[in-house]
Parts: sequence; structure tokens; C-alpha cells
Amino acid sequence: MLKIAICDDEPRTRAGLASLIRAQDRPCEITAYASAGAFLADRRDFDLLFLDIALDASGPDGMALARRIREDLSASQPVIVFVTGYERYVFDAFDVGAFQYLLKPVDEEKFAQVFARAAGQIEAARETPLRALTLRSAGISRTVPLERICYIESSDHKVVLHLKDGEFSCYAKLRDLEAELGDRFCRVHKGYLVNLACVEGYSRTELRLTSGEKLLISKYKYQDFVKAHLRFLKRGDGQ
Repeated sequence: MLKIAICDDEPRTRAGLASLIRAQDRPCEITAYASAGAFLADRRDFDLLFLDIALDASGPDGMALARRIREDLSASQPVIVFVTGYERYVFDAFDVGAFQYLLKPVDEEKFAQVFARAAGQIEAARETPLRALTLRSAGISRTVPLERICYIESSDHKVVLHLKDGEFSCYAKLRDLEAELGDRFCRVHKGYLVNLACVEGYSRTELRLTSGEKLLISKYKYQDFVKAHLRFLKRGDGQ
């Protein structure tokens, strides 16, 4: 099931795009918004976003909304396809990591091609294990290979990545990173998310890492940690 959003201030365009999406014969959940404000207020996660660049001037335009989405590390990152009546905006679209753009009026054949490619990218990402984590801090994106992360700590509305060769902090939520990183990492405490490849030993109250550091294990997390660690060892995941 693909979760798809349409954000366009023209009712006819919203209806037309929804009709084109349904014609692609893929299971979809479609949500339409008339403004950037309505999209941001809903706070849902989407796989794919069809976004008008020239939204109503009373609020953020599509480009500003795309920048907000890309800067929000606590939210999932949708594939963005811009829909615009002005070709001059096309090059700006790629500054915010847009997947593609469609010119109005939208051509059915072109739409089908773009949709198929976007859906394929989304499905491939779901099937491919995450190998690196990309985070943004002070306007700079940084990609960190997972094997370099020993554990992630929650601290004052930020997270601190404790790496094998240093530290890196940024604004993000630990629960969102927990969902993104999958079963290679385990939440052992409300403040710690640990790379299971870095676990050297543990007791009921304490975790010992290969770096020599020791972390507390919550009594509420202990059983889940033990199960996760055993599954990890059986899979034979490398570092």
C-alpha cells in the first residue's frame, strides 16, 4: 500500500491527479491538501507527494514546503514529484531532492511513467536494508554508515550519535530513529538506542559495549533486548 499525498490549491488539479493515481492499478491511500499549512498540520507520513510549486500566496509555496519537509529529521521523507504550470521552476525542484516534475496540464502517459518509477524506488527502498543514516545539523547533511554507530543517546531534544571515531549531534527523536534503523539496533533504555553489533556483554542492569562503555538497561526493556540480541546473533550480522 502506497501512502500518497496531493498538495495543490486548485480543486480540479487535485481531483485530476487523484484520478490518474487510481488509474495506475496499485493499492494506494490518497490524501489531498489545498495548502502547505493543511499538509503540515496533519503531520502524517507519506511515501509519495505530488506538490504544486505555486501554491496560494497566503501561505508557504511548494518549494518552501519541500524545504520544510527535507529539514524535518523527525519525519519520514517522501518521494516528491513537483507539479507546476511554469517550466522556469524546474531546476529549483532538484535543490530540494525532488524526484521529478510534471508540467500542467499533466500528460497521462508522462504521469504513468513518472509514477511507475517513483513507486519502484519506494518499493526498492523498503526491500533494501538500511546501510547508512543521513542526518542534518546546522544546515549540513551528514551520512553515517551504520557500522560506525555504537549507540545513539537522547539529550535535550537532540540525539547524540556515539561513533567509533567521535560524536555527532542533531535535532531528531530517538523513537523515529528506532523505527528507521530496524532490528540491527535495539532500544535498551528511554535514552539509548544501541547497535547490537557493538554489544560485548550484559547483565540484567547494565550493557557493556566493545568500546568499553557501559550503559544502563531499563528493567522494562531487558526481555525485549535479550530476544533482539539472540535474533541478531542467529542471523550472524557482521559489523
